[in-house]
Amino acid sequence: MSKENSFRILEDIARDLSGNEITFPTFLDVTFQIRGALKNPNLTVDQLSVLVGAEPLMSTKVIRLANSAALNATGRTIADVKSAITRVGMEAVRTISFAVAMEQLLGSKKMAPFEWISKRLWEHTIHVAALCRVLARKVGRINPDEAMFSGLVHDIGVFYLLSRATNFPDLIENREELYELLAHWHDNIGHALLAAMGLGEELLGAVLEHEVERQVTAVKTLADVLFVANKLANLQTSWRNPDLGEEVNLSSLAGLFDAGAIKALLAESEEDVASLKAALAG
Repeated sequence: MSKENSFRILEDIARDLSGNEITFPTFLDVTFQIRGALKNPNLTVDQLSVLVGAEPLMSTKVIRLANSAALNATGRTIADVKSAITRVGMEAVRTISFAVAMEQLLGSKKMAPFEWISKRLWEHTIHVAALCRVLARKVGRINPDEAMFSGLVHDIGVFYLLSRATNFPDLIENREELYELLAHWHDNIGHALLAAMGLGEELLGAVLEHEVERQVTAVKTLADVLFVANKLANLQTSWRNPDLGEEVNLSSLAGLFDAGAIKALLAESEEDVASLKAALAG
């Protein structure tokens, strides 16, 4: 089968990401507004609240996250943006901005041809982000907010490739070729996109290697958290094509969990994961 369409889109992306002035996809606009604000070391909660409050989806998700079971240990309900940001922290706002951007992209009219994969992709992304936060909190060495952010952006290459594929009608019609393109290139493309956005090396390495098979006997790094969370999420919410009969191989986690421990972990974290997924997905 000819891969001409795949070569064309990869060449197009390579030219874009290697240029001096990168044209970022419009679905990331809201994330750049938040990113720019968070770069200010003197940014106050009041200032960030005004910015977040101007975006209805952002403010709704921030409040939902603040009231999620995973972050609301006191049970006291929060109804305003400022109090919500105070509870979740400024760093979590960055995660929510990406969640808003990705959700808006997948819900746009131009993405209608990809409904066969977009819903699975979104569910998987939110599931991994939630599991990352839960795992990081249990381990204690990794910042839970950074872990959740890594989970949310780990497949950003798939989102980006889909957004560019809308310009290639032949590729839209050829699901097999498109799927192969996504499966084989999303990690490298995601790494390149996040690097162009100036994100940190630890995150970049975790995203690049989140599907590289390796034995994990202890969760010590952000890359470990993301790798494990992605594996566990694939048990229930993989975006991979089920028609290809791809099964989740958990042998790489044998030194970390046995089957009973995995089941217990998932059961123990079910409420937190469900609450985080509901908050991020809205």
